[in-house]
Amino acid sequence: MNYLNSLWIRFATFANSYLSQYEPLLLVSAPLVALFLASILQSIVCVVHEKGLKATILALFMNTIKLVPGVKSYIDAEKQKVVDKLNSGGKSKRQGWRTELPSVGMGAGVIDIMKDEKRKDVAWQGKCSGTVYIGGSECEGHFSLINEACSMFSHTNPLHLDVFQSVVRFEAEVVAMTAAFLGSKEKSSGGQICGNMTSGGTESIILAVKSSRDYMKAKKGISSPEMIIPESAHSAYDKAAQYFNIKLWRVPVNKEFQADVKAIKRYINRNTVLIVGSAPGFPHGIIDPIEELGELASSYGICLHVDLCLGGFVLPFARRLGYPIPPFDFSIKGVTSASVDVHKYGLAPKGTSVVLYRNHDIRKHQFVAVTEWSGGLYVSPTIAGSRPGGLIAGAWAAMMSLGEEGYSQNTRQIMDVSKRIQKGIKEIPELFIVGRPDMTIVALGSDVLDIFEVNDIMSSKGWHLNALQRPNSIHICVTLQHVPAVEDFLGDLRESVKTVKENPGPINGGLAPIYGAAGRIPDRSMVQDLLVNYMDGTC
Repeated sequence: MNYLNSLWIRFATFANSYLSQYEPLLLVSAPLVALFLASILQSIVCVVHEKGLKATILALFMNTIKLVPGVKSYIDAEKQKVVDKLNSGGKSKRQGWRTELPSVGMGAGVIDIMKDEKRKDVAWQGKCSGTVYIGGSECEGHFSLINEACSMFSHTNPLHLDVFQSVVRFEAEVVAMTAAFLGSKEKSSGGQICGNMTSGGTESIILAVKSSRDYMKAKKGISSPEMIIPESAHSAYDKAAQYFNIKLWRVPVNKEFQADVKAIKRYINRNTVLIVGSAPGFPHGIIDPIEELGELASSYGICLHVDLCLGGFVLPFARRLGYPIPPFDFSIKGVTSASVDVHKYGLAPKGTSVVLYRNHDIRKHQFVAVTEWSGGLYVSPTIAGSRPGGLIAGAWAAMMSLGEEGYSQNTRQIMDVSKRIQKGIKEIPELFIVGRPDMTIVALGSDVLDIFEVNDIMSSKGWHLNALQRPNSIHICVTLQHVPAVEDFLGDLRESVKTVKENPGPINGGLAPIYGAAGRIPDRSMVQDLLVNYMDGTC
C-alpha cells in the first residue's frame, strides 16, 4: 500500500510539473474540444456506415454546391418544371371543384351528379395492372354481391362490439379462414395463429412492424430498434420505419431478384428486431426464400414478417393445383407475422386486409390500451378506432361466396394468363422478363430500347402499367380482368415495341424522360423532394 501511495505521489508531481507550462484555460478547454471533435467524428462514421461512403460524399458535394449563389434557386426551378410535368393538367382539372357546402342540400339528386362524375373516370376494364381484381362488369355478378353486403352493414362499426356482434363475428371468421390456408392447421404453426382486419396492406405491414418492435423490446430490451429488408420489399416498411423511429437497412437482392439471405445476415446486430420476406415481391412477382429467412430469424431470436398481400389468396391454391410453389406460410418455423390483402385476389371490397401473428403474445403488442382518459377505459386493436363494418361484411361475403373451389378456379385462370403473357414476351426479341416470376406479376425490360418509351406508347393505347427501377422495367399484375384481354395486351405490346424501335425518342406528353432521369439522378434526396412536391400538388 505504501508503494502504491508513493507511486501515485510521484505521478501527480510529474503531471503537475509537466502541465504547469500550459495556461489553465487551455487545460480546461482541451478535453471539451476533444470531446466535441470525437462527437463529430462519430457522427461522420455513423452517416458513412448508414449511407455508404459514395452517397455521403455525394450528399456533401451537393449541399456545398447549393451554397453557391443562384445554384439552389436554379435547381429548385428545374425541380418545379418536373413536378409540373408530372402533374400535367392536374391543377386545371381541380378548377371548379367545390370548396364549400351547398347552401341547400341536393337530396337524392346527388346520386345523378355522382353518376355523371363516374362517367369521366378512365376506362379501366381489362387495361390496368392490378387495380381491379374482380372479373366482369361492375354492375353484376360478384361486384353486385359485395356491394349489397357492404350496403347492408354500412352503418356498423366493430368498435361497438356489444352492438354490432354480426360484423365482430365476420371479422373473426375472415381472419380464421385466411389463417387456415396459410398454415394455421399445421402442427408446426403452434396452433395459435391470430390477427385482425385492417384497411389495407400498408396498415397490416405497419401494425406488424409496430408489434415486432414492441415485442422485441419486451423480450430483449431493445430500445434502438433496427429492421432489415430486401430492396424489393414494399415501401410500407419505409413508412413504418419513419412512423416508429426504426432504423431501416435496405439490402440489395441477389441475381434472381430474391432476398439475399447472406447479405441480410451481415446486417443483423443486437438491435435487430425484424427481417422481411415477400411472397411474392411487388416489383417482379418473385417469392423470397422464406424457409431460409425463417431459419435465420429463429437462429437469432428475431421476428420475420412475410408480405403475402399479393400472394395470400393465390399461392395456397396454386400449390394445390400443382404449381411449383416454395413454402411461404406459418408452417415455416421463424415466421412471426404475415400481411394478406383480401381486397386483391380475395376479391373483397377495397379497404380490406388481414394481419396475422404466430401467437397472442406477439399480437398483444399491436393493441393500444388507455387507462387515464376522462372518456373512460379505452382499447383499440388497429390504427383506426372506428372501422367500417360494411367492408368487413363485404370481405366475409366475398370469401363465403367463392369458397375454396371459386378461389381455385380463379387461380387457374390468372396463372394461365400469366404463363401466356410470359410466353408472348419471350417471343418479342427486344424484350426480356425480369427474373423468373412465381405468380401473376410479370416484369419486362429491354437492353436495346427505352422500356419507358414502350410504356408511354402502351399508355397511349389505354394501358396502365407500373414503371419500375433497378433495373428499369415495367410490369403487369394479372387479374381476372385480363382473362379476356390477354391477346389484346400482347398485340399492343408488340406494336409498341415496333413503334419505339422504328421511331426512338420520347413522345409528346410522355413520361419516359422523367422516369429515366429519376433513375439516373445520383442525389436521391432530390428525387425524394420531387415526389413530395408532386404529392403536395395532387391531394
